[in-house]
Amino acid sequence: MDDRFGKKHLTRIFSHLMRFHSPLTIRKMLLIAFLLAGLLPTLLVSLLSFYQARQALRVEIQHDLQTTGNAVAEHVDRVLNERVQNVRSWSQLAIMQDLLIGDIDKRLSIFLAETRHSYAEQYISLDVADLQAHIVASSRPANIGQALHTPPVWMSFRDNGQTISIYHLSNHQLMISAPIFSQNTLQPMGQLIATFNWQVIENLLNHAAQHSTELALVDGKQRMLAQSNLWSDQRHSLHAKAAITSRLPLNGWQIHLNKDHDVAVAPVHRLGMIFIALLGVTLVFSLLLVRPLAQNISRPLEALTRYVQRFRQPGSRPPASSGPAEVQSLHQAFTQMATDLAESEQQLTRAAKLAVVGEMAAAMSHEVRTPLGIMRSSADVLLRETQLSEDGREVLGFIISETERLNKLVSALIDAARPRLPNKIPLDLQAHLQHVVAMLQKPAQAKQISLALQASQPTIIEADQDQMTQVLVNLLMNAIQILPEGGRISLQLSADAQCAHIAVADDGPGVPPAQQSHLFEAFFTQRAGGVGLGLAVVKQIIEAHDGTISYSTSPWQGAQFNLSLPLATA
Repeated sequence: MDDRFGKKHLTRIFSHLMRFHSPLTIRKMLLIAFLLAGLLPTLLVSLLSFYQARQALRVEIQHDLQTTGNAVAEHVDRVLNERVQNVRSWSQLAIMQDLLIGDIDKRLSIFLAETRHSYAEQYISLDVADLQAHIVASSRPANIGQALHTPPVWMSFRDNGQTISIYHLSNHQLMISAPIFSQNTLQPMGQLIATFNWQVIENLLNHAAQHSTELALVDGKQRMLAQSNLWSDQRHSLHAKAAITSRLPLNGWQIHLNKDHDVAVAPVHRLGMIFIALLGVTLVFSLLLVRPLAQNISRPLEALTRYVQRFRQPGSRPPASSGPAEVQSLHQAFTQMATDLAESEQQLTRAAKLAVVGEMAAAMSHEVRTPLGIMRSSADVLLRETQLSEDGREVLGFIISETERLNKLVSALIDAARPRLPNKIPLDLQAHLQHVVAMLQKPAQAKQISLALQASQPTIIEADQDQMTQVLVNLLMNAIQILPEGGRISLQLSADAQCAHIAVADDGPGVPPAQQSHLFEAFFTQRAGGVGLGLAVVKQIIEAHDGTISYSTSPWQGAQFNLSLPLATA
């Protein structure tokens, strides 16, 4: 039961985490992937190099400490052995026989003083004492006649048949003595005591204690005999020991060496800081290099996503194609899909409107045209009456004009609902445009509108002449009706290797940008009283001739319709 409860609890927590966890964007995923790909190998190589360098440095430091310890041990042994050999050899000199006469002429004291001076700081004093432990001769005159006081014997041994005694350290002094024998009786008559300056050994350790190395001299019982000034016996340090191998009975004497761990591995730490700096430089370089790459991939996708989300809104345009080839292919596919969808929607809307137009046209062609014909015929008959008043003639004129307007409306509805297929024949556009302009000059002049044609050479297309007339008349009449008095209309004809181009421009108010996309839809009009089928019929006719029609702003900031029709083949 507890296991089930625990599993349910964990499942609930995991579901909450997944619910609040937002998915990573492509840019973040690319940044993470590139950074991991660039930084992980560098980090692993840096850590491995740091570890190897650290181990190599520790081994090298241990070897260096061992070498230093052996050299110091050898030096200490040499100094102590020399001091013992000095005492042994001096005690056998002939001048020591002056002890028999109590060094009356002070020759022995002078010799001891000169000998001590020649050894500089090695000895504190050189004394000769008789068997009663009275100092008879000394390098220091003040000691003569004084009783000899020595610490307990530390060690005693024979060297070349002669007994040498070394006393315990006292006040940084090491006393070494050797007996003096009479040359006549071969009996001991005193002893030579050399007080060695133990500071020499400590100075030797201090001199060797370089680069933060600490040294100490210990005996076989691990008693501290001498140490460098910085000796601290730290726990976190590198240790080394060097045994003293000597002819003297220095059993277990060792040189201990310590080197502070932080100081020892300071080069490795500096190397680590260099690695960190290199890692930081690599990180910055990776960011500088990866960020543009990630943006190059993610920005086109983001722009495409925004376009797909907003392509139904007015004025939405597809973004420029950019990024890698796969992203560009995806962009083209999405753009084409959105364009096809928009065209499908427009076709469905147009088809729905035309279906309504077709139903209206089918009903009106029989129900409206017959009464209109009767009304028009009746009005024509009444106009022949000679006794008709002027008001009656005016009313009959209204009836005739309105019946014509309604008849045109029915014809427009029928053309929009069931456009006939064009009967294409070779048509000279230049001559045809001149004919249409001449036909519309009278209504244009009635409003003092300038209607000009610019066509420099004959241009032959294959088209239905009546439908082309319907297109041009529709466009020009729309301009004439919407322009105020004194307006301008320009009709231009040009051609390239494949198409003929017609531009119908005016200096009127133009079409607002929000309405331009609806210009060629059925029942859309800007003119009061208009039905909104003219441009829809024009577009149908132009597309039936494999051409295109579009709207733009004229050089006079008015409206301009641009038609393109394929040229006739040879």
